[in-house]
Amino acid sequence: MAKKIKFKVPFTFSDLDKLKKKSHFFKRYFRYKPKSKIQIYLNNSDTGISREEYLGICLRGAFLFFIIVYLFSTTILFFTGVEKSFLLAIPLALVFSGFIFFSQEIYPKIYSTKKQRDIERNLIPALEDMLVQLNSGVPLFSILVNLSMAEYGFLSNEFRKAVRRINAGLPQMDVLEELGEKNSSVFFRRALWQISSGLRAGSDISIVISESIKALNEEQLIQIQNYGNKLNPLIMFYMLISVIIPALSITFLTIISSMVNLPELTTMLLFVSLFIFVVLIQIMFLGMIKSVRPSLL
Repeated sequence: MAKKIKFKVPFTFSDLDKLKKKSHFFKRYFRYKPKSKIQIYLNNSDTGISREEYLGICLRGAFLFFIIVYLFSTTILFFTGVEKSFLLAIPLALVFSGFIFFSQEIYPKIYSTKKQRDIERNLIPALEDMLVQLNSGVPLFSILVNLSMAEYGFLSNEFRKAVRRINAGLPQMDVLEELGEKNSSVFFRRALWQISSGLRAGSDISIVISESIKALNEEQLIQIQNYGNKLNPLIMFYMLISVIIPALSITFLTIISSMVNLPELTTMLLFVSLFIFVVLIQIMFLGMIKSVRPSLL
């Protein structure tokens, strides 16, 4: 069975239901906005909570971290002999609590995007699996059950919801259409719409799925071409920032440190700073490569 991926709020240890109960006091500070982007992302993530409840969780988390960081910073500054430690700890605590609030607030968007990309990455293999089973004479409902039990990540979870609703007595066509309407993936929504339309028209579903796979393969080739075009400037940026500039900087620092007679500690700190800079660039470059990667690959 495919492992169910849970929605986990960053920097928290409790599940979503417990956090919702604990943050009941904080949600009153946010107005009701049913069509906000956060609410859309929360609906796509199948959290079952409102925007106000989730922002209440974020505000409570930021408040707790503010208190913890403030007390910890005040204690450290006080014992190190820093004057006005109670005042100096406030901006530090505000920075940490603001970071926590921003990280938790943006997480529904990150989770929804991750879910969409995972669905689209597994869509072509799942449709090919469906086509093979259809050509083998397996009924469509049994295929949906098999896909819901397969290792297709979020896509298996979506099919599991469809199977659950069909078992409740709803027609397959209506369930597939509704599942597509509530999903953020355009390609998955298009495939479900074609399957449901084929069921209503009495068409051969194997032909419908075959055409869907063909269209997705063509879209995959287009995404690969666009991916290659995006990689060219990124590679130039990588070579310039992480190879050429560090090499010139090492030569420049070596010459300057010998001419100016910089202290050994200062020279060491400059080289360590350059090393840290290169490492951060490497991490940022890997993140950029991952972010522009086509969703169908």
